[in-house]
Amino acid sequence: MEAKIIDSRGAACPGPITDLAKAYRNSKVGDILELWATDKGVRADTQAWATKTGNEILEVKEDPDKIVVRIKINKR
Repeated sequence: MEAKIIDSRGAACPGPITDLAKAYRNSKVGDILELWATDKGVRADTQAWATKTGNEILEVKEDPDKIVVRIKINKR
């Protein structure tokens, strides 16, 4: 399944989580969201968000220009 890209590069906290929340409102169970961010706090923030909402972090990786967080929507 192709992921929906959420490009939050350059945004400071809480920008990436706000962008993720907006995309989540338009998602369906089974969707994959891929958040791109440069804010180092995105790792902890997305983990807390996933725990709170019942969704799943599939992967967190650091590319040279961004942090990539892949999230599977398990719950609406």
